[in-house]
Amino acid sequence: MTKKAFASSADLTEKAQTLEVLADGVYALTAEGDPNIGAVEGEDFLVCFEALATPVAAREWLAKLREHTDKPVRYLVLSHYHAVRVLGASAFDAEVIVAHENTRALVAERGKEDWESEFGRMPRLAKSAESVPGLTWPTLTFSDRLTIDLGGDRGDLVLQYCGRGHTEGDLVAWLPRQKILYAGDLVEAEAALYTGDAFHREWSSSTLDRVAAFGAETLIGGRGGVSRGAEAVDAAIAQTRHFLTTMLREVGAVRDAGGTLKQAFERTHAALVDQYGHWPIFEHCLPFDVSRLWDELGGIERPVVWTAERDREVWDQLQD
Repeated sequence: MTKKAFASSADLTEKAQTLEVLADGVYALTAEGDPNIGAVEGEDFLVCFEALATPVAAREWLAKLREHTDKPVRYLVLSHYHAVRVLGASAFDAEVIVAHENTRALVAERGKEDWESEFGRMPRLAKSAESVPGLTWPTLTFSDRLTIDLGGDRGDLVLQYCGRGHTEGDLVAWLPRQKILYAGDLVEAEAALYTGDAFHREWSSSTLDRVAAFGAETLIGGRGGVSRGAEAVDAAIAQTRHFLTTMLREVGAVRDAGGTLKQAFERTHAALVDQYGHWPIFEHCLPFDVSRLWDELGGIERPVVWTAERDREVWDQLQD
């Protein structure tokens, strides 16, 4: 059996990017399973959602956005701390960089290690990695909810913490007037979940319950296509929940039976691959997902820090 290439290190094919106008002044850029990114126009400013992995990659997105609006970026909102979401921030020249307070703490605790880990796992996303000036630090944080008045008759943009999920600090951005939700990596529409820094039990239950309670009619997840219509939004949330609950069931069964991490990985892979194996980054994510869930079910409350070295150790242990 041929050994699988490490994570996404062999995935060097550029993905086609699609800029979609979801409503007047509401934008999303999707890219065949690569990280999604968005923007919302205020009366005389922009709120951008996510920053991509490098300033060079971010400038390519901004060039597309500038075909629609020349308003300056007042707020750059980061859904969580992962490097491929935040290290392009300097390209935006934002007045304010917003994140949850837990995200700022995670940048301080493990931002450097995550940077090295993610760029090693997904080198294609790290376009012109040398253009990253350093870690991205939020300048405004909150604990529960932050509302941005978009001005004029544009209504509000509500930033909300729904509980621990993909990380300890995920936030979503909600446009109540348009019923549009930027969900970050709390929801994936036809893209595999990365759960290496997750809280699976909380995410699969109360956190996703809060996401569903918005009643969104359009949802932009962290990866994958835009979910349009209440039925498609419900389906995206349901498949995210199903992925998590399947992992919980399978890893839990192996743990309860006194099995090994390798056995848990193999059983979980078998349970998920037929339904989700064709989705982007499924094979990449699953070893890290199962490793974290194994720890969580064993009583390790907070995720162990991923380093480039630990990444390789876990991969080799589970994929040989």
